[in-house]
Amino acid sequence: MESRIADALNLKYGPVAIMWTDEKPEEAGEFKKGKWGCVMWMLARAAKGKTAVFSEETYGCWGGGVGLGFGNQYLKFPGGIECFYYFLSTGNEQWKRGKETAEQIKNFVTKDFLEDFLKGERYLKSPEMVKDFVEAMPMMDVPSKYVVFKPLDQVAPEKEEPEIVIFLAPPDQLSALVILANYGRQGTENVTIPYAAGCQTIGIFPYKEAKSENPRAVVGLTDISARENLRKQLGKDLLSFAVPWQMFLEMEGNVEGSFLQRRTWSLLSGENRNYRRGK
Repeated sequence: MESRIADALNLKYGPVAIMWTDEKPEEAGEFKKGKWGCVMWMLARAAKGKTAVFSEETYGCWGGGVGLGFGNQYLKFPGGIECFYYFLSTGNEQWKRGKETAEQIKNFVTKDFLEDFLKGERYLKSPEMVKDFVEAMPMMDVPSKYVVFKPLDQVAPEKEEPEIVIFLAPPDQLSALVILANYGRQGTENVTIPYAAGCQTIGIFPYKEAKSENPRAVVGLTDISARENLRKQLGKDLLSFAVPWQMFLEMEGNVEGSFLQRRTWSLLSGENRNYRRGK
């Protein structure tokens, strides 16, 4: 499926569709069972034209399992979910179970992970705040065996229907997406930026929006760990813009006659063509 939006925006990377399916795509990239990996790497793969697939055994990391919709995978974090509360905040070196767990895993994890496990990533001020963060998250179990990232231009809408469409956009193009999301709607809050991991802002948060009467688009990649993992593949200037499928179709239908065909965007679009060519 070709996207009018992608064409009008002169995107450097094509949109990515998230699909739920019980059939594993052939030749799709997949993490090895039980091996750590960042979901953002697979998003980069799909943005470059290749399919990726995940299952409850191959989601890469605990936050990624949560973000893709495989339930509360934080329960499987080393030392249990309480150790995750300390990991995301003040660190595990300050309490007995945390220190014991660090000793048990030190020969099986990277130096960076062990340091973060002990010292904490410090993304929230306290373990109690992390607990609130986790409990407020819209976790779910997808009704399929696999979650697939597929280039949108390889989707056949007459045969398959994506759940979410993800755009990867620098500031000018992100601004245009926000405008287009509001263009045909009442109100001023048709786009949201939740505090969450990069994989969660393309997965469970837009999944939640898709179930609402008036779904919103979700801006993501404000997670600096995800940004670190993605920058070598796609560069440092992108944010994600995840749109539930029906909202995506609505936005597609609003390109014609919109600001995307007027002077201001034409000016910015000309500059974006140089970006697309890497100049």
